[in-house]
Amino acid sequence: MAYSVLPEKITPLFSRTRSYLSDLFTPVVRVGVTGLARSGKTVFITSLVQCLSASNAVPSFSRLRTINGFRAYLEPQPDDDVPRFAFEDHIEQLLSKQPTWPDSTRQISQLRLTLEWDEPSGVDRLKRMDVTQRLHVDIVDYPGEWLIDLAMINQSFEKWSNDVLNVLRSKAMSELSKPFLIFLDGLDEKNHIDENTAIEGSKIYTQFLVDARKGSTAGNVLGPGRFIMPGDLEGSPQLTFFPMKGSASRVSLLERRFESYKSNIVKPFFEKHFAKLDRQIVLVDVLSALNGGAVALNELEHGLENVLRAFRPGKNTWLSRLLSRKIDRILFAASKTDHIHATSRGRLEAILEKCVMRASKRVETTGADYKCLGLSALRATEDVEKTIDGEKFRCVRGIVDAGEVVSGRRFDGSESAVVFPGDLPADPLDAFDETKAKPDRFHFARFRPPLLEKGSAPGLQGQWPHINLDTTFSFLLGDYLP
Repeated sequence: MAYSVLPEKITPLFSRTRSYLSDLFTPVVRVGVTGLARSGKTVFITSLVQCLSASNAVPSFSRLRTINGFRAYLEPQPDDDVPRFAFEDHIEQLLSKQPTWPDSTRQISQLRLTLEWDEPSGVDRLKRMDVTQRLHVDIVDYPGEWLIDLAMINQSFEKWSNDVLNVLRSKAMSELSKPFLIFLDGLDEKNHIDENTAIEGSKIYTQFLVDARKGSTAGNVLGPGRFIMPGDLEGSPQLTFFPMKGSASRVSLLERRFESYKSNIVKPFFEKHFAKLDRQIVLVDVLSALNGGAVALNELEHGLENVLRAFRPGKNTWLSRLLSRKIDRILFAASKTDHIHATSRGRLEAILEKCVMRASKRVETTGADYKCLGLSALRATEDVEKTIDGEKFRCVRGIVDAGEVVSGRRFDGSESAVVFPGDLPADPLDAFDETKAKPDRFHFARFRPPLLEKGSAPGLQGQWPHINLDTTFSFLLGDYLP
């Protein structure tokens, strides 16, 4: 009788001990996800988690087909002081009867996804204590706008102001920056900047940053990033400064706020979050830059230069001394690849690769290897060909977003249309040539999410439509799997 009772008491204890040891020895890889506004970060994370955790989606990831008993599931948020990525809300939004794209990332968030697989046959799982077939993947989502601030760390207020004001007075930005420049010109040169002036000026400058991101690719590389994406710092005095030339005494308040911003906001972000990343994906809206012509594409290249300084710091910078661990893989992904025909997707990757390569050469860096890829985490179109007057055009078809104008017709978001976005140049260098790449040469329409049919079980009835999501997964995490 004693023998029959003993296993019932020991089994739960053994199970708890095994679970504890499993968690203790389970490797953790932290994957950073960033990109500038509207690059598709939220959709990427939602799609990746859905494809890994929904059993019907696994076969579409070729890397997982040979792994015995692969499974993935969400676990509690590991860091109590970081907001959880709202996966359930986003997936419900995308799987609704009238799907809409989730809102852009406005603050840092995190999600823990655990991957499991069965031991190879013949291995005694009891002896292995189940500790070698699990992997915790902590996905850290943060706005790319915050990365822009890295360049401020080694700048004085005077140097930062001069650089920003030069951009504001450039031909590309002069119209958008006019209200702020008028404000500067209207300030009394005899008076020091006081609290009310700092607040007023920062509001006008912030509005310029918002407008600049909508009207020019150059706006994507201007900061401070927290002015646009303040998160829980909205209303903080540390966000009340603006670029201005003047004597040290006149701009002393602005300079003090500038230094506080660097010390209290920029550095802690890198120390607490960025320095702990192992892998990174940077989503890049190359199509919007292409639509702005060669000037916009060169501006994007400048922005990527600043990004590379963060991910691949030089040997003697404050960030290189800070990083005790290195990001060893970075994926630059040209998002919204489904907005162009398959025949242009390789060309899009080549243009992005040229951007990254040229930017990398100008940055004295050490560290991670990188890869460039075209990506559509949730494909909203299909490729079609359309013949007009005997000439074939490579097009895409999807539900055009409300307010979009295609061939002179404004859509209300309920109808499908065939769109010819234009063929990207075969030689990627042509995209950087101002004599060949003019603004509005292409037409990249915005599409609504596809209507995805739910199955009886959680998830989809069919496969999750995507382009290169499986390749992205393999590059970022494949080497951790058997």
